[in-house]
Amino acid sequence: MNRRVIDPADLAICREAIRTGSYSFHAASRLLPAKVRDPALALYAFCRLADDAVDEGRDKVGAVLSLRDRLDLVYAGRPQNAAADRAFAAVVAAHDMPRALPDALLEGFAWDAAGRRYQTIDQLCGYGARVASAVGAMMCVLMGVRGADALARACDLGLAMQLTNIARDIGTDAREGRFYLPSDWADEMGLDEADILTAAQNPNTPPDPRLMVITKRLLEQADKLYLRAEAGIPALPLHSRPAIFAARHIYAGIGGSIARTGYHALHGRAHTSKGQKLGWLALSGLRAAASIVLPCPARLHARPHPECAFLVDAAATATAQTRRSDALFAVLAQLEAQDRGLPLGNRGRAA
Repeated sequence: MNRRVIDPADLAICREAIRTGSYSFHAASRLLPAKVRDPALALYAFCRLADDAVDEGRDKVGAVLSLRDRLDLVYAGRPQNAAADRAFAAVVAAHDMPRALPDALLEGFAWDAAGRRYQTIDQLCGYGARVASAVGAMMCVLMGVRGADALARACDLGLAMQLTNIARDIGTDAREGRFYLPSDWADEMGLDEADILTAAQNPNTPPDPRLMVITKRLLEQADKLYLRAEAGIPALPLHSRPAIFAARHIYAGIGGSIARTGYHALHGRAHTSKGQKLGWLALSGLRAAASIVLPCPARLHARPHPECAFLVDAAATATAQTRRSDALFAVLAQLEAQDRGLPLGNRGRAA
């Protein structure tokens, strides 16, 4: 296989993984031109399958350490014999993908495996930067976009999507032992993890006004980030703007669905209908056309979120990274110690 071309058989497997595993991205990706859509499908399949291994597998630590080794092989040009790994290796080679970006994703997954909790919204955004904004920055690289302003707004979009996901999945996450709500917000409302878990496990539990307030606050933060993010879409290539507008509207629509429940997201999973998605796809095409003539909003030039600045720097400079960050080495070392049966000293601490 040409190292710069994704094997069609591998791409077909990646496409199917996304079609069944990420309806929102699959819908938005249909608006991308093939030269961006194909590597994007490979990127999302690799990230999605890695995320599922950490979230759903019994051996979360082993899944993270395996992902570390898989990334090492990808960047050595010798990917593991799996469709997603081969396809992602082709993407890395073709687009000179800065290693700091998938390494940030790896670090976020490592935080999950370590059971990390987040005291403040900024700390939660540090997690979102790694598991979502890093993907937004990688999407910019696939489009050939390296401008700092556009990268910062792509990172905003990733953060907004992640906060929306957290709001949607509060109940599901709690039942799996995952808690992402800022603990200082919960403390203000007199809530703790035990309260949320008890409520999440009982479908007959009435809505808790305290948790609804926190969910609303999360979605308000997301809405501010969606507004900042869309200012960067006119800085993208014209052919990619409809898809990114679509991603913005479809994910924000999930937040709207939660709002219509009164911000009660413990039981059931908020979703959007096929008709709504089609409407947002049409709107996105119109907004992309309008962006040709409308001036770029001043928000385009806002500084990146502090937790995302390292991603912007990595993608903008396109400097090859030869080693992992000290912070990532530290958390991986902790997980390796746990894997060998030694105590994990940082379990449950805030970022």
